[in-house]
Amino acid sequence: MRALLVVNPAATTTSARTRDVLAHALASDLKLEVATTQYRGHARDLARQAAQGGTAELVIALGGDGTVNEVVNGLLHDGPAPERLPRLAVVPGGSTNVFARALGMPNDVVEATGHLLDALEAGSERTIGLGIAGGVPGTDDAEIPDRWFTFTAGLGFDAGVIGRVEQQRERGKRSTHPLYVRQVLRQFLNEPHRRNGTITLRREDAEPVTELSLSIVCNTAPWSYLGNKPLYAAPEASFDTGLDVLGLRRLTPLAVSRYGTQLLTSSPERGPRGKHAVTLHDLTRFTLHSQAPLPFQMDGDHLGLRTSVSFTGVRRALRVIV
Repeated sequence: MRALLVVNPAATTTSARTRDVLAHALASDLKLEVATTQYRGHARDLARQAAQGGTAELVIALGGDGTVNEVVNGLLHDGPAPERLPRLAVVPGGSTNVFARALGMPNDVVEATGHLLDALEAGSERTIGLGIAGGVPGTDDAEIPDRWFTFTAGLGFDAGVIGRVEQQRERGKRSTHPLYVRQVLRQFLNEPHRRNGTITLRREDAEPVTELSLSIVCNTAPWSYLGNKPLYAAPEASFDTGLDVLGLRRLTPLAVSRYGTQLLTSSPERGPRGKHAVTLHDLTRFTLHSQAPLPFQMDGDHLGLRTSVSFTGVRRALRVIV
């Protein structure tokens, strides 16, 4: 099988020597081309070229969730066509690797490579659904292009945390779970919309959901991890359905303590709940609108401030090796 290995040299948990060993192992079973990313967006460009040029039947992303997101957006540049496009495989190399773990991949890069080779030999694959987020016609954000996401997007609080983490990483800090926890506390202390949410969720044939302070969109469960602890913001979310949403109307100290505890003790059967929590399952199309610009993130990548975002859940968008 012709395969392209897209390597992020800045991947948090892999060294150059480890990446060379993994590439050698993959090359023993594949007709492998290796490409190392050199700039932000390069993984997307490489995957798009592979899809449009027909040069690969498989594209393997070696890196974190950001690298995977770029590869997916490159593969789906011209839209979903699961039977025509190259398959996607992932070898986790980031600090969290939510997408790979949600697919059942080991979080260790060496074990994941062995798992991938076994899956290729067995022909084990599945076709998964993905999400798209973009601008809303008639708003200030109308011209923002559509972008695919694999496991989550968020408008508001969680995106603000991710923005703070990225600022710390630009200053040389390593992406660690304690770093995320510190930025959660700092975001909470500086959150201007804790008591009066500015977000409204709109969808056809349903009343709008108003005054949300936090909105998390999930394409799968778990939503994220704290170390090895999975966190289920929307336990029913699945690669086989549409999109799920968790919204919170209050971010007061009491509410944050309650919902934070529920998130830390969440399970595949039970997520955050209460009178200020809104959960919606299997949505195909909806929009989020905010009265004030709020941080926006997709797959853990901070994308700046938004006032309006459209969402679409696309079933059977891409084939992945599992």
